[in-house]
This record gives sequence, C-alpha cells and structure tokens, in this order.
Amino acid sequence: MSGHSKWATIKRKKGAIDAKRGVAFTKCAKEITVAAKSGGGDPEGNARLRAAVLAAKAINMPNANIDRAIKRGTGEIEGVSYEEVVYEGYGAGGVAVYVEALTDKRTRTYPEIRKIFEKCAGTLGNNGSVAYLFEKKGITVVSGEGQEEDALMELVLEAGADDLEAQADGAFEITAGPSEHHQVIKALEEAGITTVSAQLSMIPSTTTAVEGKEAEQVLRLVSMLDDHDDVQNVWANFDIDEETMAAFDA
Repeated sequence: MSGHSKWATIKRKKGAIDAKRGVAFTKCAKEITVAAKSGGGDPEGNARLRAAVLAAKAINMPNANIDRAIKRGTGEIEGVSYEEVVYEGYGAGGVAVYVEALTDKRTRTYPEIRKIFEKCAGTLGNNGSVAYLFEKKGITVVSGEGQEEDALMELVLEAGADDLEAQADGAFEITAGPSEHHQVIKALEEAGITTVSAQLSMIPSTTTAVEGKEAEQVLRLVSMLDDHDDVQNVWANFDIDEETMAAFDA
C-alpha cells in the first residue's frame, strides 16, 4: 500500500484521539477562521469554508465553536490573525515533505519546524523545492458501512470524481480535481451519504521507498510535524512496508 493511503488511515485514527485532547478542534477552528476571512462566512458560497466546517463536524466539534471561528474570520468578533505558510523539505532517504501551516508569528514557527526536520535526519528547504512532486487533489472519505462499492463509484464518477478506492479501515477514499471536489461533496450529501472528511490534498506524483531506520525517521518526522500546533497538514511521498507502518501505528 502506498504511503499516502496508509498514512491517511493512521491519521483518521489519530484524529479521533486528537479530538479528545482538543488538538483537532484547535486546528479546525484555525482553518475555519482563515477560510471565512478569505472567502466570506457563508459555507454555501465558500467551498473552502464548507470543507472546513465538514471536517469540524466529522470530529464532533460543537456548533458554537464553529460559529465563533467563522465570526472571528469575518471580523464580527475579535480574534488572532493567522497567516498561511508552506514549508518544504526532505526527510531521511530523500523523502519529499510538504507542510501547510497557519501561524500568528512566522519568526516562531519557522525555527520550530526546522528543528523538527533536523531532529529526524531531515532538511528544511526553500519554497518550491518539493512542491513540483505533488499534485493538488480533492480527497473525500466516506464510511464504508452500508455502502455498495459499485453504486458509490457510479455516483461519484457522475459527479466528476477521478477515482474511488477502498481503504484498509473499511472506508472509501474518493479522488477528484480541485474544481470537481465541491461537486462530489454535494452529490454525496444529496444522496444521504455521510462524509468522514473532505479536503484539498497534495498527492505525490511519485513515491520514494524507505525501510529500516530511515523509515522510522520519516514516520517520526511526519508525526512530529503533524503534532505541531501551527501545522494544519503534512504531505510526504514515502512508500513504507506494511509491517513497519503497523508497528508505528501500534
């Protein structure tokens, strides 16, 4: 299984744990605030905000928290101003790593991210150093419970999706182009199908195989970056065997 697919499964499990700690709530609130600031507070007319609200509801974030985050973005209530930043670099074995973050202080976040890379035998590079190795795609995940794969495939393809793939945890992952992403979400909603998550993702065009110590260093790097308060998303093009991934997930 590709690193992207397996890591996505791990992140969904991790997300449930993070939600209990409040980590996921904080990250969702940041994204909602920035989305509302950039495109307005109406989810129907703001695709990014709609996806952010959907992600928040998927982890049972209270509606009051969602409303407050939107109002901070639209300026109805005071709040911290966040800046969108991207960090790019390489992990052990030459694995490309692309990090999306929201920060209220670049001068704090940059050295912290650089230190994480260095701790895990990685190197933080310049913007553009690995971005060309990834392609932006809309990734929507739905529960596999009560779903017929063929019928679901037909539905999402008609809505403009590129592909549907069954995941190890029983869920289905739907891939679509950035412009078709919103159409897929809407089609699923109209069909009464529960969406677990939906977001624009950076999918690697090629993968880099790593094993042994290098594989452990890469997984540690990605996990530590993902745990950083300012980091919203981490994408990497690693390909690691099932046994190593399962041991890390344990």
